[in-house]
Amino acid sequence: MDVTVILAGLIVGFVVGLTGMGGGALMTPVLVLFFGVTPLAAVSSDLVAAAVMKPVGSWVHMRRGTIHWPLVRWMVVGSVPSAFAGVLVLKALGGSSHVQDVVKIALGVALVVAAGSIVLKAYLSLTERVGRRVAVARGEKVAPIEVGPPVVRPLPTVLIGAVGGLIVGMTSVGSGSLIIIALLALYPTLTANRLVGTDLVQAVPLVASAALGHLLFGDFQLGLTGSLLIGSIPGVFLGAQLSSRAPGGLIRRALVVVLLASGLKLLALPTVPLGVILAVVVVVGPLGWAGLRRWSVSRADAEIAAIGPNQLRNGEQARA
Repeated sequence: MDVTVILAGLIVGFVVGLTGMGGGALMTPVLVLFFGVTPLAAVSSDLVAAAVMKPVGSWVHMRRGTIHWPLVRWMVVGSVPSAFAGVLVLKALGGSSHVQDVVKIALGVALVVAAGSIVLKAYLSLTERVGRRVAVARGEKVAPIEVGPPVVRPLPTVLIGAVGGLIVGMTSVGSGSLIIIALLALYPTLTANRLVGTDLVQAVPLVASAALGHLLFGDFQLGLTGSLLIGSIPGVFLGAQLSSRAPGGLIRRALVVVLLASGLKLLALPTVPLGVILAVVVVVGPLGWAGLRRWSVSRADAEIAAIGPNQLRNGEQARA
């Protein structure tokens, strides 16, 4: 039993519970880079640990009702068979390091782009709200904002599950990170809490299928997996408790940090530059966002103040 592995499991488990991602994208590189575990053993042990860990976080979100069940059902249709197939593909390739390196580089780029897309989406949402406020003051007709759960698109959702499952079976990476990216792109109106809850639940059968394959054909190590579970189970429970209650803005910030950290680590960025970049993002990011929001609101107030009294009166009559 390794205390440092237990601590790593605790931290990664908390991140998984909070954001729905980071299990394979963080734990597999940590095991390989910091603990000297072979890649195949890291993938196998991480997946078996995740098969036990993720149901804990899922249970919390089930109790809170933050799960989009139709999305879960359609994703599982594609992910469960393809995850098992991914293990067979990896075995057929002989655990080729070149293949895994190519997949990890592609995932790293995708994760970094996804982190940027979340920030861009938040900025566009801010500008839209400010623009709507000015438009209402001018008396312009503004379309209502759509609310409620998104309408499920079965075929793209099954494909997301199939591609994600194949990659997870081969690398242990993607059950949270990759699939969350795809869900964000396909269902942009899905709230942050439901996004995390839905992803955690769909990952349970996906990871279980991949874990079964690695138990049969991989390089599973009981001692390593046991240490991971001792730390990760309480970690994922605490993280899921926080994510099911936390404001969407907090979860989005956590998603950006985890996506960026996972992506840059998969791209083999050294630890010191990675730490500096993350420190800047964590410290400067919120301050910059707060300044941008104040500037946008002030600009909107100035535009509204510049509107003449007659136009404001006409706008109020139009709204009435």
